[in-house]
Amino acid sequence: MTTSTTLAPLLERFFTQRLMQQRQASPHTICSYRDTFRQLLKFIQQRLRKPPSRLAFEEIDAPLIVAFLNHLEKERGVSTRSRNLRLTAIHSFFRYAAFEAPAHSAQIQRVLAIPSKRFTRALVNFLTRPEVDALLAAPDPLTWFGRRDHAFLLVAVQTGLRLSEMTGLKRENVILGTGAHIRVIGKGRKERCTPLAKPTTAVLKAWMREPQRSDAEVLFPNARGEQLSVHGVQYLLRKHCATASRVCPSLKQKRVTVHVLRHTMAMDLLQSGVDRAVIALWLGHESVETTQIYLEATLAMKEQALTKTTPPNGKPGRYRAEDKLLSFLNGL
Repeated sequence: MTTSTTLAPLLERFFTQRLMQQRQASPHTICSYRDTFRQLLKFIQQRLRKPPSRLAFEEIDAPLIVAFLNHLEKERGVSTRSRNLRLTAIHSFFRYAAFEAPAHSAQIQRVLAIPSKRFTRALVNFLTRPEVDALLAAPDPLTWFGRRDHAFLLVAVQTGLRLSEMTGLKRENVILGTGAHIRVIGKGRKERCTPLAKPTTAVLKAWMREPQRSDAEVLFPNARGEQLSVHGVQYLLRKHCATASRVCPSLKQKRVTVHVLRHTMAMDLLQSGVDRAVIALWLGHESVETTQIYLEATLAMKEQALTKTTPPNGKPGRYRAEDKLLSFLNGL
């Protein structure tokens, strides 16, 4: 008979020992995994009518996890990519459980056998130069929030930093003067420096002379002087995108996020002839192959490539029916 194992201590050890101590996972990874299990436990609590702290490990079986993933897609409306990210976090926990609770190996293997869902890879979404100019002109320069938002948008679109990197920026991360740049600890705990253009440097110098809202060293704080939340960033993007769309109507058809601004920077570099390896270093990609998605994103670059080729000499001709015997043989 399989021994019952309480879920709570096992999950706590997974976060404190496995992720934090052994793997030294980044805060971004820990937050992502935390959100996954918070959603999973709330779903299980509703299904089993049992508080998470009293759950047994063996109750978290493959059918329940599949039901949770389907719930995310059908009822919560998450994308297939997000569904797969949640499954990755669950798989990571169950691989850890295979060593900590070997008596449940059959249950663990069934969970690990749940496959990621295939999906159609959409083209990368990015903004054109007129759309970027309209977005940067949208914040009101006469208000503190307007000056903050303008500086935030300009840094995001010029550096290509991720959302977590943007909201986590401190004043000490900005080095002005000769060789102006921003220093961040990005995904996978990789440190990188991103150079700043002269207009961006000038805007940041002016912004950093603004009176601080608190003693915190956050570069782009909220009204209370604290770090901007994800929802706060989404709000300011929606607000300024709506304003900018009056001048540039094409923005109405686009969902603008910090990641879209990151894609915009990458496309700008690529269309300027910058090598893929340099773009990968700029964005903090683990592999140059990750940058391949930008090559497929723009029709303009494909049209430019077409102009460099010699088109085949097609000549109009009269249709002639194929010989019946040859037609028969070709059809075999």
